[in-house]
Amino acid sequence: MKLEFSIIIPVYNRPNEIKELLDSIVHQDFEDDFEVLVVEDGSSQTSEEICNSFTDQINIQYFFKENTGAGMSRNYGMVRATGNYFIILDSDVILPKTYLKSVKDQLSQKFTDAFGGPDAAHPSFSKLQKAINYSMTSFLTTGGIRGKKNGVGKFQLRSFNLGLSKKAFEKTNGFSDMKIAEDIDLTFRLWEAGFETQLITDAYVYHKRRTSLSQFLKQTYQFGKARPKLNQKYPGSGKITFWFPSLFLIGLDLSILLAFFGEFTGLGVYYVYFLVLFLDASFANGVRVGILAIITTFTQFLGYGYGFLESIFGLDKSN
Repeated sequence: MKLEFSIIIPVYNRPNEIKELLDSIVHQDFEDDFEVLVVEDGSSQTSEEICNSFTDQINIQYFFKENTGAGMSRNYGMVRATGNYFIILDSDVILPKTYLKSVKDQLSQKFTDAFGGPDAAHPSFSKLQKAINYSMTSFLTTGGIRGKKNGVGKFQLRSFNLGLSKKAFEKTNGFSDMKIAEDIDLTFRLWEAGFETQLITDAYVYHKRRTSLSQFLKQTYQFGKARPKLNQKYPGSGKITFWFPSLFLIGLDLSILLAFFGEFTGLGVYYVYFLVLFLDASFANGVRVGILAIITTFTQFLGYGYGFLESIFGLDKSN
């Protein structure tokens, strides 16, 4: 099967970010033809002018549509794409120059109708962005489920960096109208339809993620709220590991309470955990990132854990 790539990029009020991504696409070490479709999701700050500035360098099309969310915008692009394999990217990523070659090489060796790739922190990212990236990808915080080879079984796709064949898109109708966790929802529907997914470890992207703790807290809260809904929608998909952030918060509260009665064992366990986390993050990214990683990891557990518990105990009332 000859692979013909169409890169689909939904964008909402991020013209500066899309420029960095398009720059990285221009500089791909890749000889095959491909197309880029940028789908503006009802933005007030459009990226049309920036996209038009790349027309002499890559095969790019720009579309503007009403605001319906990222999932529907990706579908909008895939319907209009001419390739037989779609690569979906968020506008806040940057590609290493080997990205497309890595995807083609792996799919040529082991074809699957869907793939996902991990993310990394670019050297130019702020220390907070690097700390957030660490918290989202480290084995110590997420168990490696977001792209570490040893931490995954059947790989669940992540919308910032995934691929989908035209055949799989037509069979599943692509993304649902879910606003959060629409990528996990697509993964389950792909599996139900008999399609395979795989992780391509070399197809990583530099993912900026959130640039403030408040944004990161809101994002992880939404992730936590979405997981029980997915577990209910797809019985048998739930795992005990999904409870860990909530149990982390409950355990911390109990440890603080016991400390008032002179029992410090619980707090000691948390101290050791955060010390190991600090050392691991510092070794990879420097001491300042190590310190920030403690804060971002707590923020992640707080947001996800609280959202998960709220959704579990108020699931019938949620939208």
